[in-house]
Amino acid sequence: MEKPRRLAVIGFGPRGLGALEALCESATRQGLHIEVDVYDSHPNPGAGPNFDPREPEDCLLNIPLRDIHLRAPDSLAVPTFAEWHGPASPDDFLPRARLGTYLQSRLALLREASAPHLKLTFVSAMVEALRPAGDGWSLQVDEDWCGPYADVLMVPGQPATRADDQLATWQTHAAATGATLAQAYPARLFHEAAEGWAGQTVAVRGFALSSFDVIRLLTTGLGGAFRHGRYIASGGEPACIIPFSLDGKPPYPKPESGEIDARFEPTPEETEAFCAAIERAAIDTPATAQAAVCAALSAPVLRILDEAGVQLAPHTIRDWLDTEWSQHGMQDTGTPMEVLTTGIAMAEGSRAPSIGYTVGQVWRKWQNPLRQGYNPAETSAETASVLVAFDEGLKRYSYGPPVDSCRQVLMLVAAGFVSLEYTADPGIALAEHGWRLSAALGHRDATVMVDAVLPSSDLRDVEVPVIRALCDAGWLTVKGEGLAASTAADGALVNESDQPAQGLRLLGRLALGSVIAADSLHDCFGQASVRWAEAVTQRMTR
Repeated sequence: MEKPRRLAVIGFGPRGLGALEALCESATRQGLHIEVDVYDSHPNPGAGPNFDPREPEDCLLNIPLRDIHLRAPDSLAVPTFAEWHGPASPDDFLPRARLGTYLQSRLALLREASAPHLKLTFVSAMVEALRPAGDGWSLQVDEDWCGPYADVLMVPGQPATRADDQLATWQTHAAATGATLAQAYPARLFHEAAEGWAGQTVAVRGFALSSFDVIRLLTTGLGGAFRHGRYIASGGEPACIIPFSLDGKPPYPKPESGEIDARFEPTPEETEAFCAAIERAAIDTPATAQAAVCAALSAPVLRILDEAGVQLAPHTIRDWLDTEWSQHGMQDTGTPMEVLTTGIAMAEGSRAPSIGYTVGQVWRKWQNPLRQGYNPAETSAETASVLVAFDEGLKRYSYGPPVDSCRQVLMLVAAGFVSLEYTADPGIALAEHGWRLSAALGHRDATVMVDAVLPSSDLRDVEVPVIRALCDAGWLTVKGEGLAASTAADGALVNESDQPAQGLRLLGRLALGSVIAADSLHDCFGQASVRWAEAVTQRMTR
């Protein structure tokens, strides 16, 4: 065997686990022995905060069991999530905590099986800075410098970010008045606080996936139950929950069953055409990229709608797509209640799908081909901006919640525990004991405000010390306006001189623009990790 080489991984949630599984595979194949120091202060390595096994089971995956296929090297003999979990319906949306326990079982397998090739050491600490050290890098923990390391991988997940202007104002207001301003996560801490909110009015900033977790935690999490199409109160829940967002539209639920989901399956020929289109789009101009993607989407969408009994002229679909590129979500008309009701009907198959719903489901099924065609390419900032924005906009369909979660919101509206009257960009004023939400029908005061908005991927907002230090030193640069870090195909940081940094790499959503669709759990175990692992082992054998 080769002499040991040293590697550092900063952050260790699912993406870090996927990266080390890929590294184990590559090191085994090349007969390398690599020492890996993993730096992460979270107590559950491999699961991370999003899939923490300690979190309440009210926090659900937004992927049904039938669709969870997390790549693993053959040499590790890793069972699938379904095999590990045991009896469950393929259509079930299981708690995120259970997936976290599964990921930790994969980590245990990795530690056992990789022993001849990877020596793993876990350090419960936060890395504050990095600096070049010969051909490698040293990193700072407290006052000490550790290393040097031949290669450093950063996988920060969803790092802490500075509060935006609105949230910062609310923080000051809450501190001055004693009003309650809470974060949706960690959910177990949120749940503990919510036990003292009985009878209060709770406003929730955000009406996307996180808000569905919040609503469940404030109802069934406090002892309520759904039975026979009705909500049965426990008496421990808030008097009213008011979710709101800029457009007030909830996301659309995923198809309820495998049978319904199969109606949106592209043919192999349609997928092949899309693969070719996204490869061209990633290296072309924004206009040409848009045209290529629209052409690839139009054929399956037209066919699927025709099979559902919806006959449209081809230009109708192209018109919808053209509008979506420049005005994301503006074609979704109707009140929040109508969007929920329509979404449920399409998800359960009792109503023919709309153009948008069909586009979103086909796009969901093409997430892997999308990443495979886009991520290895050198995409211009201008083209990256339009492709990423299109993908992000379609998340209201492709990243939707379980249909039962939407049904439960309707039951809570009927029971008076959820209000949708202030959902669409309400006026929000500071009140003596909290916040006053205003809409056309009047106003309502909330004594609790919950922030359920996903942290920004804008590097300027990230508060993690090592990220800030790398930005200040010019090693970490922004790919373009509205995008995150500039990285090469193997994750190498592209510095302010437009050169890849040897031995310093980043994977995940903080590289949005250099990569696409990075919020997916499947991406954590995908080809990005494989490219990184191959680059590391090739560098170590030179």
